[in-house]
Amino acid sequence: MTADTENITTSAPRKYLFSKGIDGYFSDVYKAYKFTGRFFKEVFKTPWHFGEVINQSFEVGLRSLSLITVTGFIIGVVFTKQSRPSLEDFGAASWLPSLMGIAIIRALGPLVTALICAGKVGSSIGAELGSMKVTEQIDAMEVSAINPYKYLVATRVLATTITIPILSLYCIFVGLLGSYVNVHAEESTSFMIFYKNAFSTLNFLDVFTSLSKSLIFGFTIGMVGCYKGFHASQGTRGVGKAANQAVVLAMFLVFLEEVVIVQVSNWIRNY
Repeated sequence: MTADTENITTSAPRKYLFSKGIDGYFSDVYKAYKFTGRFFKEVFKTPWHFGEVINQSFEVGLRSLSLITVTGFIIGVVFTKQSRPSLEDFGAASWLPSLMGIAIIRALGPLVTALICAGKVGSSIGAELGSMKVTEQIDAMEVSAINPYKYLVATRVLATTITIPILSLYCIFVGLLGSYVNVHAEESTSFMIFYKNAFSTLNFLDVFTSLSKSLIFGFTIGMVGCYKGFHASQGTRGVGKAANQAVVLAMFLVFLEEVVIVQVSNWIRNY
């Protein structure tokens, strides 16, 4: 075999794998687009399965509540302790409640809540639907004249979209409470004065942006978890892969959406 022939035989599989990878990527993007678009068609059709939505909302909230409580409180305490020396250097320690209000309400509360839910709720949804997929339970639902997409996907996406903003508001409250504990220990500031100062520099756009981010994060986490679970394959190995991919992709999209929303809100604020 000549050197030219050897180069051809070794480069051909590489080109094939590269081409297959590109085709597979765009195919996945198209399937995700169709999967997401189908949600907006199915969610307005009867039956609406309100009982399942409430049940899934309860599962999402209860599964994440304890971790969000601990994490939010610690973030409030630690971020306040880290920010105090810098403000004291400029003689602006009195602005600490306002800084905490801006940081927690604008960014930390929704983002921390979304990341926690992506890890716990997203992986749970991906594993649950992936297990149903590989054991052919979803196919059995179709045979039984039950729409599996509406019962399994639409209900879970609605649950995350409704519940995660509520958890985000709770995380903001707990984070500010942790910040208050630290400020009160150092300066004996009253509860009412702290919260009055924390909200004094905020406006409607800040609150609206925070809630909007939470809604988008919740929708993304639910949709990614359902998509990965709904398209799981390769048996039990595929279930674990679906759960892992649901977490990684959901977190990546959450950070990407955070950047985009912050840029849009800053543009509106400066307009």
